[in-house]
Amino acid sequence: MGDIFYKVFINPFVEMAQLPDLLIQVLWEGFVSGTLYALIALGFVLIFKASGVFNFAQGIMVVFSALSLVGLFALGVPAWLAVIACIGIMFVLALSVERIVLRPLVNQPDIILFMATIGLTQFLIGFGEFVFGGEPKLMPAEDLGLPTGSIDFEVFGGTVILQRLDIAAAVIAAVMVAMLAIFFNKTRIGRALRAVADDHQAAMSVGITLQQIWVIVWFAAGIVALTTGIMWGARSDVSFALQIVALKALPVLILGGFTSIPGAIVGGLIIGISEKLAEFYWGPLLGGSIESWVPYFIALIFLWFRPQGLFGEKIIERV
Repeated sequence: MGDIFYKVFINPFVEMAQLPDLLIQVLWEGFVSGTLYALIALGFVLIFKASGVFNFAQGIMVVFSALSLVGLFALGVPAWLAVIACIGIMFVLALSVERIVLRPLVNQPDIILFMATIGLTQFLIGFGEFVFGGEPKLMPAEDLGLPTGSIDFEVFGGTVILQRLDIAAAVIAAVMVAMLAIFFNKTRIGRALRAVADDHQAAMSVGITLQQIWVIVWFAAGIVALTTGIMWGARSDVSFALQIVALKALPVLILGGFTSIPGAIVGGLIIGISEKLAEFYWGPLLGGSIESWVPYFIALIFLWFRPQGLFGEKIIERV
């Protein structure tokens, strides 16, 4: 029994310690993935804070926005003009969601709003496949000015390879996260969003227009989705499989808390780094590809011991 424990839990770490350059490589890849997970999770947090409902459609919004950009570029629209057009598309989507989906459901139970976002997901999948087709497409990364190639570092006698695109993705995600944090905590609209999240009726009684707030927050979530779609699409390709990647935001939110921007950041980094380390340590022992389910296993452990997340508010009910 002790020999099995050593082989599974101790020996992989001993081998890793003998390859410090490889450890740095794995940690870097986890950091990049974690920042992008945090960016995806922020889209969920924005809408949850403003409406109290989990937006199941955030994942397909990432795909739909990226496909819109690629589709416009394929029609001959310059890349940056296509980005601006996609921002307009996300605004139209936000306005349509508020008018058609949310407004008729004001003061309805949260489960009704949640089911409405599932319906929106299915609509966007069908509409996206009808307009863009179902085959994977390439993101015009070079036309968008995203860097290519790699940077090599000599560390501990080994070589660490950092992709320039990954560096750009991490920087862009970090800047977006910082801007959203400032927007929520320092601006008048951000304070209004927090007021709406606390109590819809109380916010409306002091003159906050619920419909305008929902348009703003869905539009902000759309911009986050577009940014995420560009970066993920540039790293691989643009396809409907990206919505599965977007669902990695679920364990991120469980770790950090559904209403916490700092929680989304910390949770994203924990999930990103943990899945890469787990894949490197125990992937060969378990047949590989364990990074697809390790984040959900970590989230399950958190649900047992801290269901509100690291930064979530602990709810105390008095009876």
